[in-house]
Amino acid sequence: MSDQALRVALDYYAAWTGHDLDKAMTFVADGIVCEAPAGRLEGAAAYREFMAPFVSMLVRAELFGGYGDDEHALVAYDTETRLVASAPAAEYVTVRDGRIIHSRFIFDRLPFVRARS
Repeated sequence: MSDQALRVALDYYAAWTGHDLDKAMTFVADGIVCEAPAGRLEGAAAYREFMAPFVSMLVRAELFGGYGDDEHALVAYDTETRLVASAPAAEYVTVRDGRIIHSRFIFDRLPFVRARS
């Protein structure tokens, strides 16, 4: 067993938290399926559209930890954005052939709702 999925997940995390969405998308499969609090997204274009606004308002990110094996990885972190000071989240991803094919985002949308109202 190796940690290939964890390496991909961490490289992806480093890219988008470094405001390089183009690089981050190189770790995402064309047919990605993403399950997030806002609903299910299918395809790389929809995934990019989902991530772009968040990446553009990101101020900083702090990695809590990452765990994984050949096929799955879990990355947990906290983010600060222009809207909220703290937005902890986790992503559980499935990786095949060096790309993320499935992502499950877990985060609380309430701080963002409150900040926008």
